[in-house]
Amino acid sequence: QVQLVESGGGLVQPGGSLRLSCATSGRTSRITDMGWYHQAPGKERELVATISSSGVMHIIDSKKGRFTISGGNAGNTVYLQMNSLKAEDTAVYYCNAKTRFVPCIECKPIVRDYWGKGTAVTVSA
Repeated sequence: QVQLVESGGGLVQPGGSLRLSCATSGRTSRITDMGWYHQAPGKERELVATISSSGVMHIIDSKKGRFTISGGNAGNTVYLQMNSLKAEDTAVYYCNAKTRFVPCIECKPIVRDYWGKGTAVTVSA
């Protein structure tokens, strides 16, 4: 089991910045990738950014140049730095962790997804 707790959300004016954090606990040694997703009102949850345990990062095109993902090495806290925020960035932001565990030599890997409860970001004047 892995537990994820997001923090750092809030109300910010357009053009402002926020830094989200996702603290991890539990079997963090099994984490292979971590990421941030957001879900705007009335819409489905969408990927924002991911980072692998080896540091490979991915940011969706609409956030490139404004958002940066960092941390996550060895299953530690992962951050999402959000700059030049726009109204369309308003959403609940969720932290995700993917784990991989092989219980025995001849066993197939067990892959799981874990989610935090989310932190709300509102961009408004």
